[in-house]
Amino acid sequence: MELSQDIGASESERTQALERFYVIRPFLEDGVPLAQIARERAIPRRTLTRWVKQYRETGLNGLIRQERADKGERRNMPSDLKSLIEGLALSKPRRSAAAIHRQVTRVAKEQGWPVPSYSQVSAIIDVLDPGLVVLAHEGSKAYREQFDLLYRFEAKAPNQLWQADHTFLPVFLLNERGKPDRPWLSAILDDHSRAIAGYFLGFQAPTALQTALTLRQAIWRKDDPRWYVCGIPRVFYTDHGSDFTSRHMEQVAADLKIELVFSEVGFPRGRGKIERFFQTVEQMLLPELPGYTPEGQPPAPAQWSLPAFEEVFRTWLLDEYLQRSQKEIGAAPQACWEASGFLPQMPDSLEKLDLLLLQVAKGRRVHQDGIYFEGKRYLDLTLAAYVGEDVTIRFDPRDMAEIRVFYHDAFLCRAICAELAGQTISLKEIQVARTTQRKTLRETLTDRKLVVERYLAVHRPPETREPASEASTPPPPRLKRYLNE
Repeated sequence: MELSQDIGASESERTQALERFYVIRPFLEDGVPLAQIARERAIPRRTLTRWVKQYRETGLNGLIRQERADKGERRNMPSDLKSLIEGLALSKPRRSAAAIHRQVTRVAKEQGWPVPSYSQVSAIIDVLDPGLVVLAHEGSKAYREQFDLLYRFEAKAPNQLWQADHTFLPVFLLNERGKPDRPWLSAILDDHSRAIAGYFLGFQAPTALQTALTLRQAIWRKDDPRWYVCGIPRVFYTDHGSDFTSRHMEQVAADLKIELVFSEVGFPRGRGKIERFFQTVEQMLLPELPGYTPEGQPPAPAQWSLPAFEEVFRTWLLDEYLQRSQKEIGAAPQACWEASGFLPQMPDSLEKLDLLLLQVAKGRRVHQDGIYFEGKRYLDLTLAAYVGEDVTIRFDPRDMAEIRVFYHDAFLCRAICAELAGQTISLKEIQVARTTQRKTLRETLTDRKLVVERYLAVHRPPETREPASEASTPPPPRLKRYLNE
């Protein structure tokens, strides 16, 4: 007998029918009395008799528990009374079942309806559609978050889709002024492998510059041999934050041929994977660290600086998160990213990537003693030839020891801040650079004068031209002579 073929029902209903069949099977096949089965199984004999009857009439389908046709309906209750209870349960402000029962009782007496019991009122409230309740009390946004049908996208290959987002970490660190502060974590995650391609930690709220720096780290090859994730993604999926929707990011995407995709405005759906990574950081890393402060708790004392915290975070990311197998993908993120053996698409050079990603600051003018930026002075010998010129600088806010200087969009040099870089340019080197520049300028002037004189000499009337012998005669020496010579 093929039991499973007799049932066209759900798995739970099929299991229920088979359980009932095996209870009455000794009676059907071996003739065991129902009274004995009732004693052994602690099931009323009348129930066993009904099961036998249902099985003999319709097979296993007859053993499926039939729901009452009037489930949710209350006998002897007017439909208007039931609608009143539902309406009160769905109206604002939210009422308790006890409050609704008291109000309905008064209305029922006034209308001459049968007064419902508290259990009847509570039962009607309990069977209301949960989506309807959320929509009534919490609004459309909450309903969309909980009940709207979603399409769950899964990238089929590494670097097909990257997700990016930010989170405010619940841990207190010491900022640059020695004061306790909470850091922001920006991260870029590969949808296919769940591997983190890049991250940024800082105390300032996320900006387009921080996003660009995170993307720069994600795309370029890592210095650490434990971290292989790199390349240009095909799609970059983010929310509508100003740091993601800036014109700078649009230009970057166009130059790198990245498709920018944004979640619906006001409804950041579909980024659960990177949000899950943030939860993993909060649940598996932060509780073990000093300064961790769960939501609703008073701030814990800050003990670590941001560099110290970043060192611990980086070690955890590379040694634990990227190497630990995840249930959804059946492998560790690092191994999953490498499994296909593909070659990631890379930019032509790091300089070109920097030109695209690093934030462009306001134009600066080259002064005789260098370039001034953020209260610091930056100098390079190359700048000696550009004193008084307007240039564009690009910089990494995590390393302000140097800035990149561009002149008419062409890379010029790296200017150094001696105070931050620990490097100095000697006075002799500056004098040599200035002398060389002056010499170059004098040679240029001499060449131009010769061109002008040659041009004017050709176009003079013949009668005004000087004889060639006189023109070629060298000027007398300017040395002082003695009277008797």
